[in-house]
Amino acid sequence: MSGAVRRKPRAYPPDRVRDALLGQVESVRLAARQLDAERLAAPSGLPGWDVRTLLAHLAGQIDALPRLLAEPPPAATRPETDLNRWTVSVASLADKTDARARSDAAATADQAAAIDAAAEELEAVLETAVREDVLLPHDLGAMRALDFTVTRVVELVVHSDDLTRATGVPVRLHRQAMAATARVLADALAAKAPGASTEVRVPPFVAVQCLPGPRHTRGTPPNVVETDPVTWMRLATGRLSWEKAVASGRLKASGERAAALAAELPLLG
Repeated sequence: MSGAVRRKPRAYPPDRVRDALLGQVESVRLAARQLDAERLAAPSGLPGWDVRTLLAHLAGQIDALPRLLAEPPPAATRPETDLNRWTVSVASLADKTDARARSDAAATADQAAAIDAAAEELEAVLETAVREDVLLPHDLGAMRALDFTVTRVVELVVHSDDLTRATGVPVRLHRQAMAATARVLADALAAKAPGASTEVRVPPFVAVQCLPGPRHTRGTPPNVVETDPVTWMRLATGRLSWEKAVASGRLKASGERAAALAAELPLLG
């Protein structure tokens, strides 16, 4: 027997999303204040970006919610883009994202102050930002405000890790923010490669089944991939290769189908 496992969309409680976003924003604010000129000029690890440009991008991700909420609502009457579509499609906006980050970095002398200002704007709209009945305009199509807020959590977690690796300044990953990020990426994988032949485990936050093939129903699945949340995030976003993750011992893959998962990654560029 084979085929996709039908799933209901995962629920993200508004209160937890709000707390996750605020917690990760505060982590970014604290780290940005610790960076001197030498660290700001260092490579970020992202193509063509120094740390100053990465901070400008982070400020833009925080500011995106108040900016979109201030725009006219979309013409659509229902969501056109959900979390799964956003995850696998947002890389198509890479050129626009790159241009905006570079422009913002060039126009702003104090990136830490820009992040502080964006955070203050965000706090003023947070109650609206976690509503499910509000639609926001987006380049990929109308999105529920709550879903878009979840994407801000993902962006901030991913780039907080980038910032830590680029500067050596530890940026705390808020537990609820890390949980949401792991789940968004895992659900997108299950939607991109539907099936039930392989189980992907990211303890303690999520486990999903994916990849076509014989469906397992009892006991330990024959095809299992297991890793920690940070390694999973790096794999799913192209920061870490499958081969290096396996070689490090941080990724364990068993069964004939498990290795096929590598071809489905990364999900979010």
